[in-house]
Amino acid sequence: MAGYLGNYYTQKRHEMLNFIPLSCNRVLDVGCAAGEFACALKRERHVEVWGIEINKEAAEKASKKLDKVLLGDIEQDHFDLPEKYFDCIVFNDVLEHLRDPWAVLQKAHSFLMKDGYIIASIPNVRYFENIKKLIMHKEWKYTDEGILDRNHLRFFTIKSVRELFESSGYFVETITGIRSRQFPWKFRMLNYIFNGAFDDMRYPQYASVARRR
Repeated sequence: MAGYLGNYYTQKRHEMLNFIPLSCNRVLDVGCAAGEFACALKRERHVEVWGIEINKEAAEKASKKLDKVLLGDIEQDHFDLPEKYFDCIVFNDVLEHLRDPWAVLQKAHSFLMKDGYIIASIPNVRYFENIKKLIMHKEWKYTDEGILDRNHLRFFTIKSVRELFESSGYFVETITGIRSRQFPWKFRMLNYIFNGAFDDMRYPQYASVARRR
């Protein structure tokens, strides 16, 4: 059954495929889960994909789809990865789960080719529905998944996403809002009055493309 591992480990994340530059041939998918995203990438292009996954059951499933899967914790474990081998490293909904995502991104320099890419999907804590619950209902309630996933250790806005990469040795090429939602008409009017100051609140997630300096 689709995934007795649960939705967390079986998401396909096809919306992130277009953010992988066409020039990339060797990809490392950190937090590859059961390998659905990497499998779709390999079907779409002729690329080599390795994965790192902390969940043993998910890693076993991913190992049947990817070129190589390593089991372990990206923050705590040492991985025997070839230096400067990958031209793209993917973090789909991973960085917010880490105690020190800055250190992990700096660590990624060892595995990433010069001018290689980091692709990441990161939740937006300033998402309208999230802020609405906080302001109108005084609610900051953790859930099983989503922006306030109880396993999230870090929370980001579009500004702090950029700071995360730039302070870790990367140049940010694009930060794109994904899974957009339409504002209620009253908030659309307020956003208009403030000259689009709340545009970023339409997106529950951001897709970031950054290059190693």
